[in-house]
This record gives sequence, structure tokens and C-alpha cells, in this order.
Amino acid sequence: MTTPSLNTRQTIVQLLSNMQDGKEIRSYLQRFSSIDQSRFAVIKIGGAILQDQLKETADALAFLHTVGLTPIVIHGGGPQLDATLKERGIETPKIDGLRVTDAATMDAARDVFIGENIKLVEAVRAEGVEADGLIAGVIEADYLDKAKYGFVGEPTNVRLGMLKSIVNSGAIPILTCLGIAPGGQLLNINGDSATRAVVAALQPMKVVFLTGTGGLLDKHKRPMHSINLASDYEKLMKADWVAGGMRLKLQEIKRLLDALPLTSSVSITTPEGLVRELFTHGGSGTLIRQGEAIRTFTSKTRLDRAKTEALVESAFGRKLKSDWWDRLDIHQVYMSERYRAGAILTRIDDFIYLDKFAVTEEARGEGLSRTIWRQFSKQNPVFWWRSRTANNFNAFYNDMATGVVKRGYWTIYWIGETDFATIARNVERVGALPASFEG
Repeated sequence: MTTPSLNTRQTIVQLLSNMQDGKEIRSYLQRFSSIDQSRFAVIKIGGAILQDQLKETADALAFLHTVGLTPIVIHGGGPQLDATLKERGIETPKIDGLRVTDAATMDAARDVFIGENIKLVEAVRAEGVEADGLIAGVIEADYLDKAKYGFVGEPTNVRLGMLKSIVNSGAIPILTCLGIAPGGQLLNINGDSATRAVVAALQPMKVVFLTGTGGLLDKHKRPMHSINLASDYEKLMKADWVAGGMRLKLQEIKRLLDALPLTSSVSITTPEGLVRELFTHGGSGTLIRQGEAIRTFTSKTRLDRAKTEALVESAFGRKLKSDWWDRLDIHQVYMSERYRAGAILTRIDDFIYLDKFAVTEEARGEGLSRTIWRQFSKQNPVFWWRSRTANNFNAFYNDMATGVVKRGYWTIYWIGETDFATIARNVERVGALPASFEG
């Protein structure tokens, strides 16, 4: 089996670069390619995905490899194991959410995981990309509580040398959730526990869970775009609509991210949405990061002027006029604690104006911008702003706005206003505001 040539990779990267999101894609490719490839991403694939979306999953994994990125893959097999146990007439109670695993259940789990591993490896190879299946041996484990759970393991060590060797050979490592105890006994490891152990050992930039729902669902059963744990976690844990399963998943993800650098993140998406989730700011699923606390200011006195101006100039790639700060009549400012994203709202006569919505290049795609937008738009149900008509960020604004009017160089947006006379008057006023930047 041969891996795609360098020319093939370059061709695909070039095609991506010509897409609407080409600039974003190039930025993410450069970011992901700059690190040791064994630390690019850990992707956890549930058994239901292997059962229902094997081809789509193999396509997504092969695509990553084709553009020069090699994920570490861990898969489960819960639904398949349930079916096999039923066929064999084996009853397996669960304690604390863990399947009690006797010798017969362990035999069934081994057979299922081997079979699912082979299927996924062969599906990836069918896409022209080499993959190596690792049934056991990478994750070392010990009995969690043999008397209580039987052959259920808790990870004690991850053999990174095996993973790195496979990555360096040009293949995708595909692991099962089976661990090996001292003496060679196979142990059944909970999928989240196995993923957490591998993640803690590798310290990857990305952790991805492929699921059928394609994200964590809000109270309206729609996938949430992003979660900033620093500002959202406590609110979500107190929300009455956050059910037990989602609560446990959030706790598990927070525990996982607590052991990783701030630059790491967790994505929950579908196989079809994986590429867009990884390579575009808009994503396709739920992005979860440790994030930053968002601070609110009602005057300039407590804002760091130098950091605020640096953020705005970095985000817009332009030099502010020397009198911009002095002219600011602040209504509210929402600023991330490290000054990597912020919204500056001013008051102009009788309406609120979003003077600047700024996000640094390296913070884009983290969900900070949407977190800030949610907070200030909730507190300000009616406000106005404008953007250069050629601004690539206008796609986001178009999704958010109640209304939009193009006026040559400027496009004027608003949220919440419905009076036609007010709209006509304010469109002209916003369009005539003095420029903030030099040139």
C-alpha cells in the first residue's frame, strides 16, 4: 500500500487554498504542521459511528493524512459488544456506569474490538492511506477493582514509543480500548478513560470525539457552536436542561482539558464535519476550550489602553488614528482576560454602536468571539455597527444581524431595531461616522 505523494498533498492544499475559506485553511494547516505529528490530534470514534458511518470516517482520516497530518485514533465498540453478548446469551450488569466484565464477557469484548479494528484499518487503507491496527499493548493497565468489576482496567501507562514509531513510518495508528495488565491479561477499559490516558501522555493540540449528534446540544436540542469553560462551565452545570449524560461528558472534558496546555481544545463533531471543524473558524460541531474569563468594563479607567489598541490593530491589520482612544465614549467593553478578543460598545446620541469587535488571528476559531458576542448582545438587545464591505468576517455578521444595508465602502448592520424611520436615519448616521484607522 502506498501513501499519497508529496505532489498529491500539494495539489490538495492548493485546491483548499482556492476555496472560500482558503486563508483560514492555510492558517490551520501551518499551525497543525508546526508541531510533532504524534501531537497533532487524538480522535476518539464511538462504536455507533463505526457501525453507521465507517466510509465517512475513513474518508475523513485519509484526508487528514493526505494533507500531511497524522491523528492518533482510538475506537470503541459498545453497540457491537451489546449485540455479541446478546447473541452469546451473556448477561452483563453495570455498576457505576461500567460494564462488569467476567471471563466470557472479556472474550466477547476481545473478539468485537479486534473485528472493529480490522474493519476501520481496512477502510482507511482502501482510501490509499496506510494504517496500523493496535489491538493491545499501547495502553498498560491494572485492575480497577477485580472483585467488583472483574476484568475492567484503569490505565497506568501509555507506550508512546509504539505510537511515535508508527506515525514516523507514515501510517495512522488505530487503537482499541483494550489494556494489558502485568502478566499479559487483557482488560476492558472505559473509552473515556482510555482516551484521557492517551491524551495526558501525548499532550495533543486537538482532541476530537466523533459522534452521531455532531456536538453537545443546547436546551433547544441544537448543537452548541462553542463552550468557553472559563465563562460557561459553572452556568452549564447549574442549568436544569443539562441532563446527566451531558453533565458527565462536560465533567470528563473539563478534567481532560485541565491536564493540557491552554492551546489545546476538544471538538465534538461528525465524520463529515471533521475537516470543517478542524480547518475553519466557523467549524462544524462543538468546540470546547479552557478559554479565558470575559471581563466587563463601563469606563476606560480600568482598561489597559496599550493592550486594547494592540488588540484592535492586530485584529484589523491597520494603524489606529492617534485620537481614537480619546474620542471613545464607552458604553460597555467586553474583554478576554489576556486581551486576545474584545467588543467595544459606545453610545452615539440615542443608540448603542459596536465600535470594534476584535479577535487576534491566533485566537480565531477558539470560540472566544462567539462567547463575547453572546454576552454583550444579551445585555444590549438593540445595537448598530458597520464593516468594510470587503471584510471576510461579514459572513458571520450576516448570520447575526437583524438587518443589513450596503453603502459602498461600508456595510451597515443592526440588531433589534424594527422602526423603518429609525433604521433609515441611523444607517446614514453610522455610514457617516469618522474613520478609526489611518489611511
